[in-house]
Parts: sequence; structure tokens; C-alpha cells
Amino acid sequence: MKTKITGLALGALLFALSVPAEAQEPKKIPRIGVLMAPSRSAVSEFIDAFRQGLRALGYVEGQNIVIEYRYAEGKSDRLPDLAYELVRLKVDVIVAAGGLQAIQPAKNATKTIPIVITGTTDPIANGLIASFARPGGNITGLTFGGPELYGKRLELLKETVPKVSRVVFFWRTTPALPLYLKEVHVSAQALGLQIQSLEVRSANDFEGVFQAATKGRARAITVAADPVFTTNRNQILDFAAKNRLPGIYPWREYVEDGGLMSYAMKLSDLYRRAATYVDKILKGANPADLPVEQPTKFEFIINLKAAKQIGLTISPSVLAQADKVIK
Repeated sequence: MKTKITGLALGALLFALSVPAEAQEPKKIPRIGVLMAPSRSAVSEFIDAFRQGLRALGYVEGQNIVIEYRYAEGKSDRLPDLAYELVRLKVDVIVAAGGLQAIQPAKNATKTIPIVITGTTDPIANGLIASFARPGGNITGLTFGGPELYGKRLELLKETVPKVSRVVFFWRTTPALPLYLKEVHVSAQALGLQIQSLEVRSANDFEGVFQAATKGRARAITVAADPVFTTNRNQILDFAAKNRLPGIYPWREYVEDGGLMSYAMKLSDLYRRAATYVDKILKGANPADLPVEQPTKFEFIINLKAAKQIGLTISPSVLAQADKVIK
């Protein structure tokens, strides 16, 4: 009997040793870092879209995935420290959202942790990736679209205000600027528009460029998709309203704050699609081999109240193209 018990004990010991280690240890829950320049309240819609994308792929926050949110609250100088904080937490992937001002600090903070971007104007010109098909480093994700968006905005402006002939374009120097300036001038020529091109280096330049635009007899306005304009959009919108200038802008926030029109990619869709990149990376994909994708959904928004304030009647054919009309 004693020998039988010893044999059973030995068999149980051997069985325990044969059980895989992962069956004995709790499975590691993936940790995602989210780095954003604005406040949480300002981007709640986009964070919800990102979560929805994750849920559709089987990830439930607090159950089988942890998300570490870091918001700069509009203070871009905080982003480098926040990025390093996520690196110290040893997150499995960083989602850098809100353009180059969030992406660059994340890139500077790590060369090994995968980074998923939810939009920037030209990741190749900005030195983030080697090519769209094969990014080549630890960065992949989605872009805001190419220079053709600038041409499309001018087309919609001309269709909305057929008699317009002179448009002022505010821009700031970036690596991708030559591509956008070329598109603006080529499209303007095709549409019979004259472009008054004015550089803005910082918020301190607005008073001067407004005076130059007035002196140049601008009859409409458009601006580059750049944080210096988005952050100071109320100054731009006030200038447009006081001078009765119809404008088309690169983000819907301009229209929600009183601007006439905007045409841009649908940002919530970019955030939703970012979840698919996170999923692939967590399953072992190399970001260097995941192609960077362009936006596929766009939105055209019109503010009829703004149109009335500047005495503009928008034709039914233009209104029919709008995804949203603010009354």
C-alpha cells in the first residue's frame, strides 16, 4: 500500500510539472497608452469612437485591456513628459492622437514601443515613416489625407460663392508645405481664382496678416490645417465676420464656432480605425510592416447662420452636398 501511495504522489507531481506555465500564471492584460494634446472633454467623441472600435474587436476596457490616458490640456509643452511617462509604464502600444504635436514627442520618447497615429498631414515629409506601404520603424496608423483636400475646399468655395475671385490663404511653414502650396495654386488657377498667400509664424502675426489681407482686397478666406490656426481660430473667424468674408476651413470646429464651411476627413472614423492597428500589434504584427492608410470618410459642414450674417445665400445644390447644416 505504501508503494502505491508513493507512486500516486509521484504521478501527481509529474503531472503538475507538465502543466504549461501560462496555465498557472494569470494572463497579462495588454496596456495601451493614449497621448493627446487637447483636454479629455474636447475629444470625448473621438475617444468614444476608439473604444467602440476596440469593443468591436473584443476588447473591453477594464476587463481584458487597460488604457492609460494622458492629456496635455491644450499645453503642448507638457506632451514630452507625458510621452515619457507612458514609456515608463511599459505600455504595449502608444496611440498618439491630434497631429504632429503629439506624435513627435511620442517618437522622441521611444524607438521600440509601437506607435499608432490617428492623423498627420504628411508623415513622410515630416520624417515619421519611410513609405506608406512599409513605414519601416515603430510608427504606423492613419493620415489626415493629402494635398488634394486643399483643392477640394477651393472647389466648394467657388461653387458656394461663384463670383468670388480673390482668396487669401493663411499658412505656416512645415516640411509638407510645398505640396500644399502647389495644390492650392494649381487648383486656384483651374478655378479662375487669385490666391493671396500669407505666412503666419505664430499667433503674434495675426494682426499683421489681417491688415495685409485687407489691403490685398481679399474676398474669401481659407487656412492651412495647422495647430496655430486651430488654436487661434476665433481671431480668424472674427476677422472673416467683420469683413464679410466667406471662408472654408480644415476642421468642423471652425464652423461650430461661427465659420461658414468646413471640409475634412471624419476624425471619429480615424479613431475607430486606429483600434484595428492596436489589435494587429497586440497580436504580434510589426508596425514597420503595417501600411499607413488614408482617410476614407469625409464631411462637409455648412453654417447657415454664418451665411446670413455675411449676406450670403447658399444654393440648394450646395446644401444638398452637406453632411451637416447648422441652422
